[in-house]
Amino acid sequence: MPQAILRLEDVSVFQRDNLVLSKVNLLINSGEFYYLIGKTGSGKSSLMKMLYGDLPLEKGKATIVGFDLLKLKDKEIPFLRRKLGIVFQDFKLLNDRSVNANLEFVLKATGWKDQSKIKFQIENVLDRVGLKSKGFKMPFELSGGEQQRLAIARALLNNPILILADEPTGNLDPRTSLEVMQVLEEIHASGTTILMATHDYSLIIKHNHPTLKCEGGKLFEVVQQKQ
Repeated sequence: MPQAILRLEDVSVFQRDNLVLSKVNLLINSGEFYYLIGKTGSGKSSLMKMLYGDLPLEKGKATIVGFDLLKLKDKEIPFLRRKLGIVFQDFKLLNDRSVNANLEFVLKATGWKDQSKIKFQIENVLDRVGLKSKGFKMPFELSGGEQQRLAIARALLNNPILILADEPTGNLDPRTSLEVMQVLEEIHASGTTILMATHDYSLIIKHNHPTLKCEGGKLFEVVQQKQ
């Protein structure tokens, strides 16, 4: 029987005092890959922020990777995020330290102490995203695609149950977007569940997955027409 990774029931999503989505119902099971589309301001990013604890759930029921968002306390948010891999459009890398040091910082911040295990995990995630030889580089020495692959590697560090990718190809050219998408597909093939917000319809056509749309204050599944 499929395991529910994310379940939303009659959820309302607020951005400050503004209601941006209402009566949201969604079930994502283990191993699934969903796109999230919609115009700027339609509620995609607000929904994502609510899922990783950056915006509070004020109405409805929501569970994600075993956490009840309605009962989520501030002190529990770091534990929630350890079970999630979060990938941002603008990478959010630490430009004053190397690729390896970026990853080591995250591991130590999330409780890793054994230096040999830290080294092994860093090598493991860099290998998965095709950056094994780049550990000594600084982020600004990497291409945009390599920086996003590093951001994906960072999201993989704690072996997440679910990856939330918020416009991960938004700042990349079409060719590089395809390379990053291929990395995400390989991660998905290994069993990781993914929810990816995107504006890139060419990716949706090339890589077919169920698609959710935010529009008119609602969230609903749409059928993508193959071209």
